[in-house]
Amino acid sequence: MLKVLAGAFAALLALWIGGGLALVALAGPFEPSGRFVDIGGRKLRLVCAGPKSDQPVIWMEAGAWGLAADFAALQQRLAERGLRSCAYDRAGMGFSDAGPGPRDSAAIVDDLHRLVTTSGERGPFVFMGHSMAGQHVRLYAGRHPDQIAGLVLLDATTPEMAESPAAEAFLRRVRNVARITAVAGTLGLTKVAYYKGDRIGLPPQGRAEKRHAFVSGRHARTAAAEVLAWPQGAVQAQTVTLDPAWPVAVVTAGDLRRFPGWDEARRAPERQSRSGYYENDPAATHTTLLGLAHSDAVLRGVDHVLAALARGR
Repeated sequence: MLKVLAGAFAALLALWIGGGLALVALAGPFEPSGRFVDIGGRKLRLVCAGPKSDQPVIWMEAGAWGLAADFAALQQRLAERGLRSCAYDRAGMGFSDAGPGPRDSAAIVDDLHRLVTTSGERGPFVFMGHSMAGQHVRLYAGRHPDQIAGLVLLDATTPEMAESPAAEAFLRRVRNVARITAVAGTLGLTKVAYYKGDRIGLPPQGRAEKRHAFVSGRHARTAAAEVLAWPQGAVQAQTVTLDPAWPVAVVTAGDLRRFPGWDEARRAPERQSRSGYYENDPAATHTTLLGLAHSDAVLRGVDHVLAALARGR
């Protein structure tokens, strides 16, 4: 009986994996947008959109499991307003080459600095971070303050959030999800969900890129490595104090009562700035805040930072 059940399970598993592979194959050839920039023996995918102008370029850092495609809708809307933005895939994520471990905030910031330096884009820049990228952006600002014009933080973590009583339970769940998705992605179990890779609300190219990354075993393993290094990155970022002269916009999503105490920590960068801005979009979720349907609040945050910079000139 056990042999029969084991055989049935193996057949079902093979069917599941085979079906997923067929879905990906039937999608046909795929070419990611952007270009590949050598940062010293490794290449990272960089996607810049919008015309060059006297306005600061907006550099975008995605959250956990994220890549450049997460910002495709925002890049489209910013370009329509004549603003230039650049998003990228971190090492081992999406279409970029893998990087050495550990994949903590320090490693991510080092890669980003190399990319910014070799990209040909001129600073100082406005840096935008979503979710876990909040601590990456903060560490980057501390290490390279000459490149910072302002910050836009989207439902972003701060190192201080780790001190909340709810943090450990939340991080434990996230770490468990990361481990499970890493195994599932490696075994090819996620490929059957190929057409469900976009929970943001992206334009077609970004949606396709998100789907390809969503079912990649390498992407899942790297995402897990980043999540597991989250506490280490929080310690690194907590050493940084943001310059109050930098304009800061903080935009959050959803019901703020879900995580009591976290909103205070998320708003700290805005409150410490002499030109701070805050907005919550209760109709958006953590992911749809980046999408075409819920990007107005983000654009208002960008407008505030740019206006503050213009006043200071």
